[in-house]
Amino acid sequence: MKKVMLMAIAIVFCTASVFAAHSTNPVTDTTKTKKVKPVAKVQYTCTMHPEVLSDKPGKCPKCGMTLVKKDPAKKKTSTMKM
Repeated sequence: MKKVMLMAIAIVFCTASVFAAHSTNPVTDTTKTKKVKPVAKVQYTCTMHPEVLSDKPGKCPKCGMTLVKKDPAKKKTSTMKM
C-alpha cells in the first residue's frame, strides 16, 4: 500500500512540475513588431588596391593579399576656418 501511495504522489508531483514549466504566455515573433534598420552592404577591398571591391571576403586578384572590410563612408565634419 505504501508503494502505491508513493507512486501516486510521484506521478502527481511530475504532472504538476510539467504543467508549471509550461508557459501560459505564447512566445511572440518579435521580428514582425520591431522596426529593423536596413543593413548596409558590406564590401571588401584590398589595402594596396582600393579600386578592387568585392561583396565577399577573399584574395585580391592583382596581388593576392587578403581582402579586408571596407569602412563605411564617414560624413564630413565641418572644417574650421581661421
